[in-house]
Amino acid sequence: MEVTKESIIGDVLDYDQGTAQFFFEIGMHCLGCPSARGESIEAACEVHGTDADELVEKINAYLASK
Repeated sequence: MEVTKESIIGDVLDYDQGTAQFFFEIGMHCLGCPSARGESIEAACEVHGTDADELVEKINAYLASK
């Protein structure tokens, strides 16, 4: 899976639940709520005041290392 800023958080979590750690690190603790499950990484990062590119890079590096 190639994660982008447009990727839906729920799809990323369904693909690999281990990615949850990266969302938790930036303050996204409501990963089970319907909004988070259907929100893009870019939109969520905007709300949480974090860099979407940096998060996507971390997630893709994690997935590539498996």
